[in-house]
Amino acid sequence: MIRGLEELGIVTPTEVQKKVIPFLLTDGSDLIAQAQTGTGKTAAFGLPLLTKMNPKHRDIQGLVLAPTRELAKQIGKQLFRFTKYTEKIFIEVLSGGDNIDRQTEALKRPTHIVVATPGRLLDLLERDALTLEFVRYVVLDEADEMLSLGFKKQLTDILKLAAMRRSTWLFSATFPEAIQVLIKGCMSPDARSIQIDQANVVNRDIDHRFAICKREDKTAFIANFLKRQEGRGLIFCRTKAGANELHQELVALGLPVDVLQGDLMQKERDKVMRAFKKQRVQFVVATDVAARGIDVEGLTFVIHHQLPDQREYYTHRSGRTARAGKKGMSLALINSKEKWQLTELETKLRVKFSEYRK
Repeated sequence: MIRGLEELGIVTPTEVQKKVIPFLLTDGSDLIAQAQTGTGKTAAFGLPLLTKMNPKHRDIQGLVLAPTRELAKQIGKQLFRFTKYTEKIFIEVLSGGDNIDRQTEALKRPTHIVVATPGRLLDLLERDALTLEFVRYVVLDEADEMLSLGFKKQLTDILKLAAMRRSTWLFSATFPEAIQVLIKGCMSPDARSIQIDQANVVNRDIDHRFAICKREDKTAFIANFLKRQEGRGLIFCRTKAGANELHQELVALGLPVDVLQGDLMQKERDKVMRAFKKQRVQFVVATDVAARGIDVEGLTFVIHHQLPDQREYYTHRSGRTARAGKKGMSLALINSKEKWQLTELETKLRVKFSEYRK
């Protein structure tokens, strides 16, 4: 496994990996970890999970639940990459938007780990396409996001079906009341709690900028900025309506822009992502939830049309750029009354904002 990691350029562990991996490798109990996206948590839970699989048994022994199809596929891809030089461990990704009959067929082969979205997993369980009775380890990734997307009942049902599990590993950026209830209901009272210092979450290769801009001037500002860019980037909006409106305005100005928001059919989302990855589209306007799991290499900037409601979302948004050692810019458009929010982000995330000059 180490050989595979070295080949992927994963040599020095991140903060979350340093704290989580030794615990999961040696201890059998439950884990509650507070960690944002982009902190290396897939390897933090993925590597210990892979070491605990018995390749000689053909049953499903590990289950990873994720809020969105994009994130599930990303996790599946990472786990597969880690196993290049190990004994063969079979991983199946089960998410909505893919052909369910094909998934049913695939599950007839030996499968050791399933990475799934809750809705599709339950659909397949109802069809008797798989069983969770041999699952020993369950990972809940981005648990807060799963609950905010309305998966509370599905999660409870799934955890009841994986009653023979040895341990549950829960990762979440925030801990609202609903998460506390979930933890009480499905995890042992002596579960280990690990918190990742916010200051270790933000990538140091990101250049944080802001521009003072009235709401009515934002489209023109963004259009002028995009016209000068050679690289690709994301523009974040808080709402679906806002994302659609900005997308239409930028397209009307002749810019190569597409949009990603929650109302799109899975087919349409895939089409947008393919075009973006293959560089047929240079820019994408997105909402926070729709952008979960977006992992596109070589993005040179992100723009915040408005600052997000939650601090974690700022980390998540800005973390789309400056990946794999490259540099990138995170540009927030604010009005003069919102400057205090930048000061708060600077204090909490230990970053420094400087004003963007054209």
